[in-house]
Amino acid sequence: MDALLGPGPRRAGSSLGAAGPASSCRAARTPAAPWARFSAWLECVCVVTFDLELGQALELVYPNDFRLTDKEKSSICYLSFPDSHSGCLGDTQFSFRMRQCGGQRSPWYANDRHYHSRAPVALQREPAHYFGYVYFRQVKDSSVKRGYFQKSLVLVSRLPFVRLFQALLSLIAPEYFDKLAPCLEAVCSEIDQWPVPVPGQTLNLPVMGVVVQVHIPSRMDKPESSPPKQCDQENLLPAPMVLASVHELDLFRCFRPVLTHVQTLWELMLLGEPLLVLAPSPDVSSEMVLALTSCLQPLRFCCDFRPYFTIHDSEFKEFTTRTQAPPNVVLGVTNPFFIKTLQHWPHILRVGEPKMSGDLPKQVKLKKPSRLKTLDTKPGLYTAYTAHLHRDKALLKRLLKGVQKKRPSDVQSALLRRHLLELTQSFIIPLEHYMASLMPLQKSITPWKTPPQIRPFSQDDFLRSLEHAGPQLTCILKGDWLGLYRRFFKSPHFDGWYRQRHKEMALKLEALHLEAICEANIETWMKDKSEVEVVDLVLKLREKLVRAQGHQLPVKEATLQRAQLYIETVISSLPKDLQAVLCPP
Repeated sequence: MDALLGPGPRRAGSSLGAAGPASSCRAARTPAAPWARFSAWLECVCVVTFDLELGQALELVYPNDFRLTDKEKSSICYLSFPDSHSGCLGDTQFSFRMRQCGGQRSPWYANDRHYHSRAPVALQREPAHYFGYVYFRQVKDSSVKRGYFQKSLVLVSRLPFVRLFQALLSLIAPEYFDKLAPCLEAVCSEIDQWPVPVPGQTLNLPVMGVVVQVHIPSRMDKPESSPPKQCDQENLLPAPMVLASVHELDLFRCFRPVLTHVQTLWELMLLGEPLLVLAPSPDVSSEMVLALTSCLQPLRFCCDFRPYFTIHDSEFKEFTTRTQAPPNVVLGVTNPFFIKTLQHWPHILRVGEPKMSGDLPKQVKLKKPSRLKTLDTKPGLYTAYTAHLHRDKALLKRLLKGVQKKRPSDVQSALLRRHLLELTQSFIIPLEHYMASLMPLQKSITPWKTPPQIRPFSQDDFLRSLEHAGPQLTCILKGDWLGLYRRFFKSPHFDGWYRQRHKEMALKLEALHLEAICEANIETWMKDKSEVEVVDLVLKLREKLVRAQGHQLPVKEATLQRAQLYIETVISSLPKDLQAVLCPP
């Protein structure tokens, strides 16, 4: 391993107890710095091994200048190994999500704003959490004291590109376990040559003699449309490995055991309810949690979620306290101990071993929490919650017929994903329409006055509007839509959606105001104005121009040029001494 790190390595700590001094500060990286392109995709790569005396131990972090706090190292170690109850032999892939310790992220990658302005909200970089994508190998090995080779290769990123990073691990990890350090260094150098992820683009990403072709989703993409087909293949030898999606899971495979409860689970996700997912292994746990949190797309999932969580996590006490209501989190676990610890939680989903036979597995039943036993709990959804909407029986029949006809899983997944998308859109469109009605009319925006405010959101007015503009216009499902909206108003998802929409509308209002100024006659306005008023206009225009050029305001290039011209015109009308102050040499 030392060969990889070079002379005088600054290790991330060879074990949990023997780590070097913790530092929450990360080395700032600009696009010109080493590893700049690498950090557009990944934060670091970790290797976790099993030490006979210490247990899980962090063997390696690469690049070696990446700093993790002791708490982060500990979390990565425990989250990168299946719980002893899982008994995972062979190779297992799963993912986790953990809180970043030691304050907000530092400016590692400067292009965040550009990426976020075009990426769907659900696929933006996480500002305060890391995703860990794990490839764990446990095989018999007589040369090891314990009799088993146990090691995990972990990709740490802020991007929720689960499909891409799992595909990447399936290429890298087997090779790494055979050849160790030099192979990892070469792979990281290759990733550092990749183009940065740009929403809307199809990229070719070479790694270990394979070209992985991916489409980076954009908020301009139509949700139902499939990503662009292979391109530039004549220049690529060998032919690329094309990923259908960087993030979408096989929804049908994840939800097979709980198909009859998909709509109830969608409601629980929409309302941000606490949900414990108890699964037999980390891969089943993490896929189920990620499938559940993706149910709301295109809405951003605004609650906390942990695809895989253990009793060693630093937030274990925070999540298991009984002195307050359970937090708004979806928790994926494998240790049956959690059933006893979290039996006061309102919703518990117990998932059995996955069955890959052609038949649909026996659907788990809806059970009352009072029937929750300790360790022998049968698969099922344990909740006292009553769904507001009626179940879509036509969808279930269609999916069951697909199983009988051996319809491919990706087609089944597409049906399920479209159903959930249409359900979410039917729910959110009336909110969008009502929100748009709160925007001031364009004719009320005048150039030389502060623009009017966005009107406040009235829940009662919105609920009254549903009679003629409600979800019944786009969705055939019957039920208590009003009751669902009332509960939604109390959830973190309403707060997250409202803040995002209000921010977008405020920026649009500012952009319209800037356009109104640029269409007005500046010379006429200046005729009877004092120097103080003129200087004030220059400063305000400059501020708006800086915001607009930073892609915060949705304005045309011609408007920006006109604003710059206005600033120059206004400054030239002022006395020389003021010009010198406003435009220093």
